[in-house]
Formats: sequence, structure tokens, C-alpha cells
Amino acid sequence: MKPADVFRFQSINDLQVSPEGNWVAYTISSVDSIKDKSISHIWMSNWEGTASLQLTNGDDGDETPRWSPDGKYLSFISTRQTNDESQLWLIDRRGGEGQKLFSVKGKMTDYAWSPDSKKIVLSIADPNYADTAKSKIRKPFVIDRFHFKQDVEGYLDSGSTHLYLYDFATKKIDTLTRGIYKESMPTWNPQSNKIAFVSNRSVNPDQTDNDDIFIIETNGNAQPKKITTWKGGDNNPVWSPDGKYIAYLQTTSEENFTMYGHTMLAIISEDGSTTKLLSQKLDRPVRSPKWSKDGHSIAVIVSDDRQSYPVVYNIENGSMKKLAECDCSYSEIDNRLSDDWAALMSTPQIPAEVYKLSNNNPVRITHVQDSFLAPLSIVKVEGFKSKSKDGTSISGILYTPANAEVNKKLPLILFIHGGPVGQDEYEFDFTRQMLSAAGYAVAAINYRGSNGRGVAFTRSIFADWGNKEVMDIRGATDYLIAKGIADSAKLGIAGWSYGGILTDYTIATDTRFKAASSGAGSALQLSMYGVDEYVNQYNNELGTPWTHLDKWLKLSYPFLKADRIHTPTLFMASQSDFNVPAVGAEQMYQALRTIGIATQLVIYPSQFHEITVPSYLVDRYQRWINWFDKYLK
Repeated sequence: MKPADVFRFQSINDLQVSPEGNWVAYTISSVDSIKDKSISHIWMSNWEGTASLQLTNGDDGDETPRWSPDGKYLSFISTRQTNDESQLWLIDRRGGEGQKLFSVKGKMTDYAWSPDSKKIVLSIADPNYADTAKSKIRKPFVIDRFHFKQDVEGYLDSGSTHLYLYDFATKKIDTLTRGIYKESMPTWNPQSNKIAFVSNRSVNPDQTDNDDIFIIETNGNAQPKKITTWKGGDNNPVWSPDGKYIAYLQTTSEENFTMYGHTMLAIISEDGSTTKLLSQKLDRPVRSPKWSKDGHSIAVIVSDDRQSYPVVYNIENGSMKKLAECDCSYSEIDNRLSDDWAALMSTPQIPAEVYKLSNNNPVRITHVQDSFLAPLSIVKVEGFKSKSKDGTSISGILYTPANAEVNKKLPLILFIHGGPVGQDEYEFDFTRQMLSAAGYAVAAINYRGSNGRGVAFTRSIFADWGNKEVMDIRGATDYLIAKGIADSAKLGIAGWSYGGILTDYTIATDTRFKAASSGAGSALQLSMYGVDEYVNQYNNELGTPWTHLDKWLKLSYPFLKADRIHTPTLFMASQSDFNVPAVGAEQMYQALRTIGIATQLVIYPSQFHEITVPSYLVDRYQRWINWFDKYLK
């Protein structure tokens, strides 16, 4: 693999099985190298995997495909003909051009068909009227809310998102909810007369993670009824086929800030009178709840120590059964029949493809990645476990070049995942494949704070950043050196987001690393208060700087003790990042320049936290390779 392979890569997303179960719709995102952007279009493949059809095309891109319950149409969201304002379109599954259903002001964030195919519920953010003036000069941001900035969204001077109903018979849109709140994740009951949705209607919604599930009737001017009472987060509601229950996800934590918790599978009766937690004893995060067609079980995807796999829970006795298991990563599932499921799954050797699961056996339906993989020699991928200084067992994944000489030590790059709550899995990892193909052993480390190992493992870094995680990174480094895999004189480390933050922490602790790259990171944590989007986390995890200054200064040690750093470091950031703003990289770059350590700063123009411009992605890969080649080879 080489950086330019970015232009050939295609990704599959948003799996949707047709109502009769004979077809699977999905999106394929590919790169338009001339326009220098990724564009997604809608495809469908039959269940046997013998036919695939492209349903949409063009320069604007289409996403969020949803089948009409009667199976006649596919709807989708597109910016075509609207100058970047998303609208809902409809296409006859038998072919023909797409038709725009209506025009709305504001950003459409979600939608769902009624089971009788007569209506669609829409979740639409209030339009920003400051941008609608005839003048191209935007009016000033006028802000009076607690949480006032968000990556991609920018400054938040308004924040309501409401539900609306589109009626196919009248071709009109009616307002369903009103007020100052955000409503999301709408889902219909089977009778098409009620909608469940998610909203945070606490006194100070910006300062809590207290999402709840509400139900509202669709006839007349009904008021929403709250059916969950957990003070943490309740979300992702899905009605049972008989309409008696709603499956949903509940956080393990009831605190205002729930980042270090897990999501558990729960069911609640329609009236909210009875609740049952199905996955509480599992102590692993679950996601994407889907009912079986017979309504007796619910499938979810479990994140568990470098794997993600689908399981089904019996709602009567709470028993769990795995639908599939391997050293792989499942990202999406959808039900065809009660015992048949479609899934998106990736392995270390194959990027995500559509599979069907029958009798626990994944059978591949699509072959989108064949042309991408054909000219490539894929690197070797294997798991390993290391011990940290305090005896904690840490899971990792090692990538080594396909043509590496046996028993020859390799220069090592530790590429650290972000989050911190997340995990590296047995999936096709473009970044680590790329770096390893350049001649490196590359290690992924699921340090403490990662998920997949239980709530206690995840929460162990609460208000103690840059301590246990660095210990785990150093322990993995020691292990790979002791095994004769890594050359102790040629050690590198890199990461993005919290991976960049941990890179800063590590090079300020351990001088063995001869090269580093910190992307979208920060080190002077004290300076981040009010600058990034994490004020709720700071107040609940660290306390305010004026009441807990010692803690803030302790966590800022990479900057305050920058004279300990001897590692040549490449700093990268995105100009428009409100998640981890560029100031975090700028400060560390300035510090290393001041003390005379080799360093460079790269800022990607007009990019948010995640870089999306293909040529910038290629540039980042090449700069990583060039930087590590310079200091490790």
C-alpha cells in the first residue's frame, strides 16, 4: 500500500435489508480525484450475491437510504440541486430518476417511514437565520448557552431540532414537536400512530448527558410523554414488532458526564411501567439494537477485546447467543428473517463488505473491495498481550511487512488510537497497513481507558490522564523489544486526537523514542478550558481550574516540562477543529522550537477534527512516512 491508494479506496456504509428480504441496500463512498472529495452513492445487491445495481449517481452524493415499508421505493438524503442543503429524495426501486419530495429549511438529521408507508417523520434542526441574509457577510454570533461550540457545527447560537411529519396524501409537512429542545432518533410503532424519540429535557441540557426516550401520538396536538427515568443516557429506541416494547440503549453511569461508562441493552414497556436490562452482566458495550422478525429476540453488536461481533438476546429469559465470532470487526447488522441477518464486517485482510449470517456462518454478498486489494500485498496482522509495570495485562495488535526478514528486528511505530474510550480491533486498518507497508512494525495498543475490557478498565483513567495509559504504552514497547520484534534504537510513536495527546504525554515521559507525530493533540490542558467542546467533561471530571488548579497543572506536564522532551516531533492539526483545536499543536510546536528540538507544524486548511479532503489524507500519510524514515531509518 502507498498513500495514493486513498484515491482508489471505497467504503461501504448504512446497510438496509429490503422489507421482503431479497435485496440489501447500502452506500458506497469513493473518491473523485478531480474534485478532491469523497462522494457516496446508493447501491443494492440481491441476497444471493449474484447481482449488484447502482441506484444513484451524480456529483453531489447521496446517503441515508431507507426502504419504504411496502418495498416500492428507496428514499435518501441528498444535496443535489440545493447548494449543500440536504433534502429528502425518492427513487423507484425498479429504476428511474430520483424525485425530490419537498424542500425544507434547516439541516435534516434523521428520518423514518411509517410502517403503513403513508408518512415520514423528519428530524430537522432550526435554520440559522443569521446566514439567510442577502448579504454574504454573516451576522454576529450571539451566544448565551453553556455549551457554545461543537466541531463541524461551529459556534452554537441556536440549538433546537424538532420533529415534523410529511404526509404523502396531502404532500404537506406538519410540525410535531416544538420548544427549545433537540429531538432525535425518531422511530414508529407498528400501528403508525405513535413515535418514540430521544431528547434531553433536563433543566440544563448542555450540562448533563441525561437523554430520555419520549413517545408522542401523531394525531392532533398531543404532548410528548417521557417513559424513561434513568439520569444517565437512554437512546437508540426501536419498537418491537407487536408494539408492546421498545428496545434501547442505557448508559451504565447515572452521572452528568457518562463518557467512561458503557451502553447496555434494555427493553421497556410502551407505557414505561416495566424495564429490563438484558446485557448488564456482560460488562461490555453494545450498540445497534435490532429486533428479530418474530419479536422474541434482539440483536446487538458487542465490543469485546479487539473484536466486535453480533449477538442475540432472548427477551424472555435473557439468554445470549453469538451470531458470529472471529478475529474481525462487525460494524452494522440488519434483520432479514428471524434467523437470517445481514452484516457489514471487516477483517485485517479485507475492508468492510456485506455478509449474510445463517447458522453462525458469514457468507460474503458484495465484492466491492476486490479491485482495491488485487494489486496489494497485505501486511501480516496478529494479536499480542503485554504486561505493564503494575502487572496489568494489555491487549495489542501488531502489523509487520509481508516481506519482512525472519528474526530481523524492525523499526517500530506505536500508532495510538483516540477516544480514549474506543478500541483497536481486528479490522482493515488503512493507517497501520500503510505505515507497516513502508517497512515498519506497527503496534496498536488498547491502553487503560479503552473499552472492550469492562467498565472498571475504561474508568481507571478518570481524572488521571497520561499516567496509566503511558505505563501501558511503555509496557507494550518493552514487550516488543524483548520479543526481538522491535529495534530498541529505532522507536517511533504517533496518534491522532487522544492518540496525539498520549503521544505528547509519552515523549515527555520516555526519551527512548527517536521520532514522533502528534496529530490533533493538546498538552497544556489548562489552556483548553472554554477553547474546545469539552467543558461539561472538564467540570465533571476535573473540576474547574480555579478550584482544582493543581490537578490541571499536573495533567499539563508535557508542556510545563517540555524541556524533558528530546524526540523530534511532527505536529499536525486542522484549522477549523473545535474538538481539539489547533492551539494544542501550536503550543507544543512553539515549545519544542524554543528549546531547540527538531519539529514541524502542519495545519490542514478548513478541516474539522476528522480530515476528509482526499489529497490532505494522502499528504498526511506521506508526511508520516517521510518523518519516520528520516529519524528511524
